[in-house]
Amino acid sequence: MNQVSVLTGEIQSGKTSLCLALVEEARKSGYEVGGLLSPAVYQRGEKTGIDVLDLKTSRRRRLAELNEGQSSDLETIHWAFLPEAVEWGNQALLQAFPCDLLLIDELGPLEFNRGEGWVNGFEAIRRGEFQAALVVVRHSLLEEAHQRWDISRTIDLSDPSRVPLSSEELCRLLLGN
Repeated sequence: MNQVSVLTGEIQSGKTSLCLALVEEARKSGYEVGGLLSPAVYQRGEKTGIDVLDLKTSRRRRLAELNEGQSSDLETIHWAFLPEAVEWGNQALLQAFPCDLLLIDELGPLEFNRGEGWVNGFEAIRRGEFQAALVVVRHSLLEEAHQRWDISRTIDLSDPSRVPLSSEELCRLLLGN
């Protein structure tokens, strides 16, 4: 049975870093990984952009730049998204299969509230062509995520009572290794 787990936490709580380590651990253990990861881009210690990494092919593109008044069809208060990168990522989500682990970093307000961004992530999860899925979702959208999917577990990195979870433990938790 394919399980969907959610990873959540405050900004800068280590969600993407844990996902990167999980991808390495899963691959090291012989699992096929598909999906998207959205690592931050820093210049001189300041977050200036977001990249998108296709986990099936290891290809990487710039996804968003700081929103400094430039014209973009897809933007938030902080970020101006590159439409061609969003389309590229959506295609990657549909080509992520077959895989043992589907990872999507992240499905957020663009997807849940505006029907934009990684909308193919919803289809990828619905298809269920994976053993386990880990989806990064903001705290404010957890209720909507629970309404949409049968979530097997929620991992909250901002919960002060939690014991830090290693990538090895998370891999075992998700894939049973």
